Amino acid sequence: MRLVTWNVNSLKVRLPRLLEFLDEHAPDVLALQETKTEADAFPHAELAAAGYRAVDHSGGRWAGVALLARDGLELEAPQLGLPDEPTPEEARWVEATVDGVRLVSTYVPNGREVDSPWYAQKLDFLAAARRRVLALRETGAPLVLAGDMNVAPADLDVYDPAAFVGSTHVTPAERGALAALEETGLVDAFRRLHPDEVGYTWWDYRAGHFHRGLGLRIDLALLSTELADRLTRAGIERPYRRGTKPSDHAPLVVEWADRPQRSA
Repeated sequence: MRLVTWNVNSLKVRLPRLLEFLDEHAPDVLALQETKTEADAFPHAELAAAGYRAVDHSGGRWAGVALLARDGLELEAPQLGLPDEPTPEEARWVEATVDGVRLVSTYVPNGREVDSPWYAQKLDFLAAARRRVLALRETGAPLVLAGDMNVAPADLDVYDPAAFVGSTHVTPAERGALAALEETGLVDAFRRLHPDEVGYTWWDYRAGHFHRGLGLRIDLALLSTELADRLTRAGIERPYRRGTKPSDHAPLVVEWADRPQRSA
């Protein structure tokens, strides 16, 4: 299965790039974040014409998440929202099952400033996410939690760790909350295949950060171990961060084999 996670930073603005991506890469499933659209404006018709069905959790001009599946794959048992999340109106979590795999698209709150109410909400959201993942793991189904985590897991995932001291995205509390998610039995797909590689997924629009290589790796695909053991690819599609009206995030493409890989 080929899965993509991508913070599109406004689906209305980025729809042509999304349709281009679907045509070029033909993912089986795609997790979108920051769709920034009302539910009645979600482009179901345009996506259907491209061969995809969607389950969306839309919250208006802020946040918003969705899951897409190509024709022939069903989005079963959809769930909108995360139990016990601090701000449910922001539409930051959506689930569905595709071909026996439980998929989640999530957009973790930014946190804005350390020790602010928004930072506390971010930690509360991550704690609620861990509780939900534990519940999903009890079902025994393979699981993928994908999205914009708004946490750089390690200093390797930050272009200049010293510049971020005292800022969100890198604090011990945030990293600890993300690690607690992984400790439920999830594996960072990119790091599994690229343990020492720099691979950013987000670059600030300002000051030419993309062209200067000043990025963060905050978009992750966390796979349950039975899927992680079958990983064949985890790559960042940097070309979609440039060109006409790009998002400030690049898509992360993850693939795993249908059956476990045999040992040599």
